[in-house]
Amino acid sequence: MDDAVLEFAEIDDSGDVRGSSFPVPPQWFAEAFCVRDAHPSSIRPGHTRGDHYHEVRHEILIVMPAGRWSLHWDSGADTMVQYRKFEGTAAVIIKVPPLSSHAIRNDGDTDLYVIGLTDGPYDPDSPDTFPRKVSGA
Repeated sequence: MDDAVLEFAEIDDSGDVRGSSFPVPPQWFAEAFCVRDAHPSSIRPGHTRGDHYHEVRHEILIVMPAGRWSLHWDSGADTMVQYRKFEGTAAVIIKVPPLSSHAIRNDGDTDLYVIGLTDGPYDPDSPDTFPRKVSGA
């Protein structure tokens, strides 16, 4: 996993009458890390999760489709904040390298669901999570 660049890709729904299915292309895990923590979460309309970076841990986020939302990020301290808006039926997978602050804002009117995967376990005594706001861009 490249430690310098946040990457993301949309994943089309390949589901059927049983429901949705979003197969992650295998190359996304070819150089991936051993998952040491998983954190499913939701984001209510008008709210943001993130606005932080990790010094050590790599993260993969999977955002399930639901209305409008936006991804906000930087490439490290004192770098330009970037953002991208999403809307539609595709899921989105995001690779977040260390030192890249990131946030997901729910710009829609229904709950948004996110699964976070990291290569280090969450330790409440040393969370490796540091605030740096990027969602106000």
